[in-house]
Amino acid sequence: MRYPIMIEAGDHNTAWSVVVPDLPGCYSAGDTLDDAIMAAEEAAAAWIDAALDAGQTIPAPSQDHEILKKDVYNGWRIDHVFVHVERMLPGINR
Repeated sequence: MRYPIMIEAGDHNTAWSVVVPDLPGCYSAGDTLDDAIMAAEEAAAAWIDAALDAGQTIPAPSQDHEILKKDVYNGWRIDHVFVHVERMLPGINR
């Protein structure tokens, strides 16, 4: 699944921040943009894996335009992470 992520730029004093809006409480940070995106991909996979283990429904990814219209993300940029949910489903070797 391809999930949109919202990225708040960092600088030499602050880390890059990344939020996965479709997965409540799923976020990451990193000293570089690449580090923050890789951490977001790992965080999203862990969030989904934990939700599946708990028997919860996994939210479908939102369309970019749905995320971008939220005022809370003004000034943030959008990108995407890929999570291989099929590898986490019961009966599939993890």
